Amino acid sequence: MNWTPEIKGFLSYLKLERSLSANSIAAYRRDVEKLADFHSTVNPVSLSAVSHNDLLAFLRNLHESGLKARSQARVVSGIRAFFKYLLMEKLITENPAELLELPKLGTKLPVTLSIEEIESLMNGIDMSHPSGARNRTMLEVLYGCGLRVSELTELRISKLHLDEDYIQVIGKGDKERLVPIGGQAKRQLAMYRDNDRKQIQAQRGYEDHLFLNRSGKSLSRISVFNFVKKLCESCGIRKNVSPHTFRHSFATHLVNGGADLRAVQEMLGHESITTTEIYSHLDRDYLRSAIVDFHPLEKRKG
Repeated sequence: MNWTPEIKGFLSYLKLERSLSANSIAAYRRDVEKLADFHSTVNPVSLSAVSHNDLLAFLRNLHESGLKARSQARVVSGIRAFFKYLLMEKLITENPAELLELPKLGTKLPVTLSIEEIESLMNGIDMSHPSGARNRTMLEVLYGCGLRVSELTELRISKLHLDEDYIQVIGKGDKERLVPIGGQAKRQLAMYRDNDRKQIQAQRGYEDHLFLNRSGKSLSRISVFNFVKKLCESCGIRKNVSPHTFRHSFATHLVNGGADLRAVQEMLGHESITTTEIYSHLDRDYLRSAIVDFHPLEKRKG
């Protein structure tokens, strides 16, 4: 019942041939190891003998454990990828995961901030604190460029092309993309790079990292999360805000302003336009609320 060699081979394939990020590979690993554990304890069966019904039993077990539909869908995607790899490597002769269906997901619209709330957060940063300029720059870049938090923490000084109004970021799967930058974000970034950042003594190997902690090493993602949470508390914003909320707000405000979805897709680094289309749903929701709030007939209902 030992699936370890096959799982190791699968993870190597994801890293070397599909060039996935460490975080994505770790997620695949967790999903496949859940399956392996189920079939070594609850429903003992060898890997080569796993059937479609065995996989359905595993998914029923996940559902009964209370796992949310979105998390179940991620596990199904991981299992599909694993068995597709096994078939490709001729480690199995038939793919039992081929007909697995994803659980139905409701459209969950992400939390976004209004422009007024974003301005409140920007103004709520203590600029007299040694890390004030760094923190202000981080928020300006998160909102001004729609970056993921990992893209923010990995920003390099050598990848800032402010004279040409763009920056290079390392996205999912270590793929680089060009992101336009302008206005306030550009000015804040240039000021921080040319002044405050030069006052920080970087440790060896981190000289090119833009955002450093007090030890002179690159910031961790969790430190950015904690900063955003504390800032929201101090500003009285009670929404469930994370660094990713600024990315959602960036995209939503662009779409609300009439930006083309394809352009937003490129800026966000989405592989599929369907991922970006959620912001068109947000746009419709925004329009619907505007009608309810301001249309004279709606007002008369009250």
